[in-house]
Amino acid sequence: MKDLLIFLADGFEEIEALTVCDYLRRADFEIDLVSIMTDRKRVKGAHGIDVVADKHIDEINLKEYRGIYIPGGLPGATNLADDSRVKEMVKMYENSDRLVSAICAGPIVFDKTGILKEGKYTCYPGFEKNLETKGNLDEAVVHDNNIITAMGPSFAQVLAFELIEYLNDEKAAEAVKKDVLFDKLVDFIKEGKVK
Repeated sequence: MKDLLIFLADGFEEIEALTVCDYLRRADFEIDLVSIMTDRKRVKGAHGIDVVADKHIDEINLKEYRGIYIPGGLPGATNLADDSRVKEMVKMYENSDRLVSAICAGPIVFDKTGILKEGKYTCYPGFEKNLETKGNLDEAVVHDNNIITAMGPSFAQVLAFELIEYLNDEKAAEAVKKDVLFDKLVDFIKEGKVK
């Protein structure tokens, strides 16, 4: 069984999609970047970076994955939220207690499927005005059973570590933190060496 599929639509936030993909692959997870674009795997990020997905949504077998991840970025997140296949898969995964995760504007997909709960999610500050589910938390990452949400681009690393821990354990997350020098970054911030 593969670990995670990451949905991509034109306008996705590159940091949020690729950081999570990279860090989870460093932890030896099987990750597929999955394009929802009509008849193409090439997807254009919000900042003009083209990415060739591993698979197209029409090629995947839903039973193969332990979880789904929705990156933010506009209009990427709204493109995903408007796709009936994505919403159907998110509902199916949430109902079967598989991991569903989103960051930044990505929780709009969860909002449109009705799986968000008031006071149990986070998103990009101010984006909650676009959601019917109110009561978002001012937190970096919010973990509510099998639903994990994060605030935005700078928190993509933190979300990746949370996902690694959820799918494996804290030891695996700590190994990747060390590999990417995250612990050094935290130390430098505490010491005032990074502004």
